[in-house]
Amino acid sequence: MHLTRSFYLQPTRRLAQSLLGCQLVRQIDGQRLSGLIVETEAYISQKDLACHAHFGRTRRNEVMFGRPGAAYVYFTYGMHWMLNVVSEPIDFPAAVLIRALEPIDGIDRMALNRGGARPIVELCSGPAKLTQALRIDRAMNGVNLCNRTGDLWIEPGEPIPGRSIARGPRIGLGSTPEPWLNKPWRYWLKDNAFVSK
Repeated sequence: MHLTRSFYLQPTRRLAQSLLGCQLVRQIDGQRLSGLIVETEAYISQKDLACHAHFGRTRRNEVMFGRPGAAYVYFTYGMHWMLNVVSEPIDFPAAVLIRALEPIDGIDRMALNRGGARPIVELCSGPAKLTQALRIDRAMNGVNLCNRTGDLWIEPGEPIPGRSIARGPRIGLGSTPEPWLNKPWRYWLKDNAFVSK
């Protein structure tokens, strides 16, 4: 069962928390690879100086201005792909970065995609790790996560109570000025071993 378009219309910070406990699914050659979403970050509009939309509408961030429920995949540091989920109404650029997964299905295939055997806690414990494990790259940019015949989607999970969610500043923002640098817009499941380090 896929999450519906209306789910992604939530305010971005609420969506970032609502996605915790949901299951990200990637289908490759008929094989299901999936993981529980255990860590997210919210990026909200052109006012957010840590958000790609801060620079205005560009070819790179065009997907952020489109329909909620699309995958926004971009390349960073010249080596890593990052998976984001577009939120809120069309023309309001916002998205949730999927930072970490707890692997569920296709663990052996994930390990192969990551280059070989490694501890399960290292497979998807970071945004670049999970895109490598699930073979998510530029080809997935703009993919409709609500498409029931697609190869990338998110399934609902059990609601996570607020007391089980931790929050803090987003990671890797470099010289982003305050107050954006320390906005507590990163969310993760407390005491979960698969959260990024």
